Amino acid sequence: MRVIVHGGAGGSPDEPEPRQAVLDEAAATGTEAASPLDAVEAAVRVLETNPRFNAGVGGAVQSDGVVRTDAGLMTSDRAVGAVCSMPGVEHAVSAARVVLEETPHVFVSGEHAVDLAAEFGVETGVDLLTAEKRERFAEENPPGGGPREHLDWLHERFGSESDQAGGSGGDGAGAADRASGGRDEREAPDHDTVGAVAFNGETFAAATSTGGRSFALAGRVGDVPQVGSGFFCSPAGGASATGAGEDIARVTLSRRAVRYLEDGLSAQRAADRALAEFGEMTGSGAGIIVADDAGAGSAFNTDGMQTSVAADF
Repeated sequence: MRVIVHGGAGGSPDEPEPRQAVLDEAAATGTEAASPLDAVEAAVRVLETNPRFNAGVGGAVQSDGVVRTDAGLMTSDRAVGAVCSMPGVEHAVSAARVVLEETPHVFVSGEHAVDLAAEFGVETGVDLLTAEKRERFAEENPPGGGPREHLDWLHERFGSESDQAGGSGGDGAGAADRASGGRDEREAPDHDTVGAVAFNGETFAAATSTGGRSFALAGRVGDVPQVGSGFFCSPAGGASATGAGEDIARVTLSRRAVRYLEDGLSAQRAADRALAEFGEMTGSGAGIIVADDAGAGSAFNTDGMQTSVAADF
């Protein structure tokens, strides 16, 4: 088994070494699995449990004070499962696998996804708020009222899209926000979406999981659980994306990268080309990992994106 994992694209982490150790553990855990689907689930679960990453425990807080998790996974025979907007579910990737294996659907949302996960043994009712996230949310004078008041509140703090993964690495809207005294990606944390792609010599699987974006509108869902945006697989390989979620969804970044694999590019060249096109089209920040039968590649246009690769062949 060969596994590549990522810990999210965004600002440079304050403590990269401990984060890298967790990523290395996740990749190594994946190589011990029996199938690529088992591998990506196992790898992502390691990252969902660790509050250093924005998935599961320590996920981002939405405007109503709730952490909601999203995830999606896919195999190279195009089996798909995705879930979104789930309060209290640490292992969203396992809930997504329930959708893939136990239902005729590809996507289940909200409380219905939570109930489905619980029915098939995925733990629910987990307190995903860390003390740090709870304190930070309280300091931001959380809004009451309805969606309009929530929108006014989040726009005052984060503008529109420019804070997501820091815009275009400092040359686009993110830089403009910094120049005008606004917030940048270091002050709008939680771009640390996690993902994995695995290959066992025959088939692929890809998975991505997130706690979303800090202080986004309650119920907001980004790219992560959307097929072709946050994740994608075909017989040519797989990809997992991270970064400015709305823009990743607009250009279906993961599908774009896998299409280049299908055109004959290597994993690294596919990642580079897809990410370059993404930057040109959106001016936003993102990262992507890609795997094919010959190896793995990654690309990002933000200040940082940590990855790890492990293989037992």
